Amino acid sequence: MSARTNSSPLTHQVTLTVLTLAVLALVIVVGFGVYATAQADQVSLERQKIFIADGLKDQIASVQREQESVSVWDDAITNVKAGNQTWIEENLSVWMYTYYRHNRVYILDAANRPVHTMQEGKVADPSAYGEDEPEMLATIEKLRAMLAGPRNDVSGQPAKMVAEDLVSLGGKPAILSVMPLLPSSDRVTQAPGTEYLHISVEFIDDAVINKIAAKYLLDGARLVPLSQPVGAAAVPLVDSRGIILGYVGWDQERPGLALVRKMAPALALALLVAVGVLAFLLRRLRRASSALQTSQDEAQYLAFHDTLTGLPNRALFEDRLRRTLLFASHDAARVALLYLDLDRFKHINDTLGHPAGDELVRQTAARLKQTIREVDTVARLGGDEFAIILLDVPDVRSAEDVADRLLQRLHEPFKLIDDQVFVSASIGIALSSDTDADDLLRKADIALYEAKKNGRGRYQVFAGDMDDLLLRKRKVEAELRKALTGGGGIKLAYQPVFAADGRKIIGAEALIRWGHEVHGALPAAQFIAIAEERGLIGELGKWALTEACRFAVGTELPWVAVNISPMQLRDVGFAEQVAAILNETGLDPARLQLETTETVLIEHKDTISAAIAALRKSGVRIVLDDFGTGYSSLSYLRRHAIDKLKIDRSFVRLLDQDGSGAAIVKALIELALALKVEVTAEGVETDEQKTLLVGMGCHQLQGYLLSPPLEPGQLLALPGLSSGVAERTAARA
Repeated sequence: MSARTNSSPLTHQVTLTVLTLAVLALVIVVGFGVYATAQADQVSLERQKIFIADGLKDQIASVQREQESVSVWDDAITNVKAGNQTWIEENLSVWMYTYYRHNRVYILDAANRPVHTMQEGKVADPSAYGEDEPEMLATIEKLRAMLAGPRNDVSGQPAKMVAEDLVSLGGKPAILSVMPLLPSSDRVTQAPGTEYLHISVEFIDDAVINKIAAKYLLDGARLVPLSQPVGAAAVPLVDSRGIILGYVGWDQERPGLALVRKMAPALALALLVAVGVLAFLLRRLRRASSALQTSQDEAQYLAFHDTLTGLPNRALFEDRLRRTLLFASHDAARVALLYLDLDRFKHINDTLGHPAGDELVRQTAARLKQTIREVDTVARLGGDEFAIILLDVPDVRSAEDVADRLLQRLHEPFKLIDDQVFVSASIGIALSSDTDADDLLRKADIALYEAKKNGRGRYQVFAGDMDDLLLRKRKVEAELRKALTGGGGIKLAYQPVFAADGRKIIGAEALIRWGHEVHGALPAAQFIAIAEERGLIGELGKWALTEACRFAVGTELPWVAVNISPMQLRDVGFAEQVAAILNETGLDPARLQLETTETVLIEHKDTISAAIAALRKSGVRIVLDDFGTGYSSLSYLRRHAIDKLKIDRSFVRLLDQDGSGAAIVKALIELALALKVEVTAEGVETDEQKTLLVGMGCHQLQGYLLSPPLEPGQLLALPGLSSGVAERTAARA
């Protein structure tokens, strides 16, 4: 009895001690877990807030880029000041809603009076501007003050004339951007203080917020009005006065809580085991943490290094370049940037295959690393492009010496899959001089282009007289190549051609359009000229021809016309290419018309004559576009046997001016009839023009009076199409 009494307190004491230790260990573990969970969730929340804030900044910048695509334009100034409401609607207001989803657009004159108003894709009375004016007035006055001040910044470059803010219109937060209408060339001038203003408004609704959230993989993004409670996962929309207009909220990601849920079974098990098992679990936790850190380190390495060569990738390169320039600005050291590109790398891929191309890139990376110092950086920017950051460069001669060594090293033969090949490289050099990373990279890129243009296999140092236009052409070329390989943005619109009654559709002309993600809608003449200069016109023309034929074969259009470049006709295989496309798409050759300019007629090349003859023999019809604007003659027309002439819009426009214009157009029509070819008048914009053309014997009309270029679905929805189809079907029967 006494023994049982003596052991009971001891057992109780041991039990209490064990329970106390177990509870203490559990409290420590749970406390640590709760703290770690809270910290992880808080860090994640702050990162999510940064994502949303950055996304809003990007959206504001996107609105400005989209607005700038129409505000810096000679035609905009001319038509706005002329009060051409139809043009304004199609190019400056409704177009901004249709293409970019800008909800409201206002055009103000020099006295800040509204001359045009668009709300939600519909033109409204200018008086509607008065409802929004109080919220926008401060931003407008800010821009006017900028216009009244210096037009150049401290570096002498043109200052960016734009004022933006977040405003509340009708109780809804919105992005407001105000820009002046400025000329894009020296053909149009306007006195300071007479600028018209273009105002764009994009409401920050759920669609805009979801677009931002999708970029950062955030769920449940929404607009939270001031009247609703705001949770921790929210970012305020604050205007320039510090007034909160609303909040952007989302479903908070909780990585810490998710981890705790996964570990819940282990934590429950820890309540039932001894101190030793608890220690085991702690060791497992440390092991899991170490593995997680290792995984994060590997992921971080892969995020900033090229997987093929192990070199820093573009992201790490840009970060190092910015840091290097920042330190260099403090200690007066100079930095040189070398932009290197292998010459004719595509030829290696095409002849030896992509594995050989990859091996060439790896060996090139190894040689570059072996040639430069350890303190310098070599990075692979993509494809066969490399960039090298040289530190503490005393003068340009030192950078040139490094470039010489690199070129000599790369001139040595490469061993690629049992083949020995010789590859040269071109290098652009730019030295830092109170410049930022982007500008230095831009200068090196321009210098690289000059090196390639001047013969390849050499280096070129950036000089101030290297025109920025060269950079723009190169960028457009690269972006055009990307678009043609599935990058998107390029599409075809179709402008119908009508019979004399103006109702029956007898065909349609395919017109190429490029909605650039940065520059907006680029003029076709601009990027087609660059395509011809850079050797892309064949690929671009093939894409347009294929798309048009594929569209036409699925419709009942009598025919579709596609514009081709004279450079395509100079290709000996062009006729075979057209035949292959027709065979692939299943389009009847008689339903295809190829439009080209008079330039082809003055070239005495057998290739062009043979191509035209082969195309016409296959059933394809050849159309001479912009007739009368070139240097063609009757002998050229007879020799090339054209099927149709198109009277240029510049002559059709003369019909509204004087009798001599009508005489010229009539002569062109009579010439076409005498040659027994069809004739189409393009650019028909008034009823008077239409009446005169029909009276002169022109029975094919095309122009904005009848229809602008349309999307494929819009074209097929026109009522005049069915009547034209019915007649064609009856004629074939």
